[in-house]
Amino acid sequence: MIYRWISILFVASLALTAQAQTQEAPDVLVKRVAEDVLQTIRSDKDLQAGNQAKVKQLIESKLAPHFDFSRMTALAMGRNWRSATPEQQKALTDEFRTLLVRTYSGALSNYRDNTMDYAALRTNPGDTEVTVRTSVRRPGQAPVPIDYSMAKTPDGWKAYDVIVAGVSLVTNYRDEFNDAVKSSGVDGLIKMLVDKNKGPTPK
Repeated sequence: MIYRWISILFVASLALTAQAQTQEAPDVLVKRVAEDVLQTIRSDKDLQAGNQAKVKQLIESKLAPHFDFSRMTALAMGRNWRSATPEQQKALTDEFRTLLVRTYSGALSNYRDNTMDYAALRTNPGDTEVTVRTSVRRPGQAPVPIDYSMAKTPDGWKAYDVIVAGVSLVTNYRDEFNDAVKSSGVDGLIKMLVDKNKGPTPK
């Protein structure tokens, strides 16, 4: 019986090793997802017209799976994250995720005429965190650098921050979150996010 269990564990370890070896490189992942999203927008008139239901579906199916929303929320909270209970942390993550998806939804349909450039990724063997550098080219405007901070997880590479023209998407919320916690505690911040998510979709 013990040899049977050893065999099962050995096969499982081989499967996990194979999975790790076949994970997409972070720069390959970013390029594939970005080009897929852009192509989908260019070929769908409802997306171009800003149909929010379809835009949200696009984000949930093609973008959201590649983000680590828990880590993003923790970074936005800063040291206040440690003072939140596990239940509060889950509520914060859920509401911040909703806010980010809604924010992307308000802007994504305007991306149909954009093109992306991708810088060569420089990494060392064994790196578990990298920055994938890209830039967005818009007709008649200067390119906008967009960098993705990414970490290797058991489920593949996940983005935990997006830096647009030098400004961190995640830490850009930190002062607002700190002020909310100072004035009304973690529950007050959760309520603020709930109220934001009930309002109009950000443009």
